[in-house]
Amino acid sequence: EKTVFFSLHVPHRKSELLSDVRSRLWFTYRKKFSPIGGTGPSSDTGWGCMLRCGQMILAQALVCRHLGREWRWVAEGTQPVEYQRILHCFLDRKDSCYSIHQMAQMGVGEGKSVGEWYGPNTVAQVLKKLALFDDWNSLAVYVSMDNTVVIEDISKCLGQRQAPCPLSHFHATSQHPLDWRPLLLLIPLRMGINDINPVYIQALKECFKMPQSCGVLGGKPNLAYYFIGFVDDELIYLDPHTTQLAVDSETGSTVDDQSYHCQRNPRRMKITSLDPSVALGFFCKSEEDFDSWCNLVQQEILKKRNLRMFELVEKHPSHWPPFITPTKPEVQTTGAGGSAALNLTQTLNLSAGYSVANL
Repeated sequence: EKTVFFSLHVPHRKSELLSDVRSRLWFTYRKKFSPIGGTGPSSDTGWGCMLRCGQMILAQALVCRHLGREWRWVAEGTQPVEYQRILHCFLDRKDSCYSIHQMAQMGVGEGKSVGEWYGPNTVAQVLKKLALFDDWNSLAVYVSMDNTVVIEDISKCLGQRQAPCPLSHFHATSQHPLDWRPLLLLIPLRMGINDINPVYIQALKECFKMPQSCGVLGGKPNLAYYFIGFVDDELIYLDPHTTQLAVDSETGSTVDDQSYHCQRNPRRMKITSLDPSVALGFFCKSEEDFDSWCNLVQQEILKKRNLRMFELVEKHPSHWPPFITPTKPEVQTTGAGGSAALNLTQTLNLSAGYSVANL
């Protein structure tokens, strides 16, 4: 018997595991969508794989936010209204909140021209900016710097006046503000130079086992994958490198969602083949979730490892530049054939360790 680890709550049989994988929103290359910026590419084949993986990790956070981690998709079944609304956020349209159009154009502000390949950190920065325009989900996205998660900065990201929990006290009973917003933590890391340093492998596995895990962005050079778990020394991932026709759906209508779920066995890759540049993703729906995550990081990442994957500190380091609370950026983007102003305020508000055997 082999043991498979996901951030699930109970041991699962193979059929239940595959149901979990099928339930995740699977975003792939698409073709024949409206040109990005009006004159840009109408397909993201060959360049959009990391953007698609970014969509998948964010979609997983939104599913946990609205439907819960235990929700399962059933082919041909009736889906909740919230599910359809989540899916609309990612359609290949210029007015969908997290579409390939919005991500590619927001990437221009990160120094990436439309059609250029992204790394994990760049796509994390793009998601952080786009989330500011998403009033429906009210999601706070925090992207760590220099392998360090700063609790004080997270509290500012949430709009709170003090840290949600001091490191000395991990209990929700303390006197914290109650205006918690669902939080997506993205932690860009470089776990080696050319190859992953083996000392990080066990810590990476521990991250997948945390209930707050919503996956890892990474892959191989110029090949991005969305990693969702592991079995022994192999990572399990969803692969965006399939080109499908764009799905055309009117705002508010039901989306034909069969092509948004991977209905075959997930793929595997040896952990040692992983490119060392990754971004870890964690979703904390409540303050209790965040407290629990801090506890797990302390126990499994910080106390047990000589060489730590990342640090968790309470106060903003004094030698760092001041933390700037994210605000809606002014966006002026350039399409392939000329300038194209993107009015994000108008467009984006439209979208309103646990074991599994026998994979």
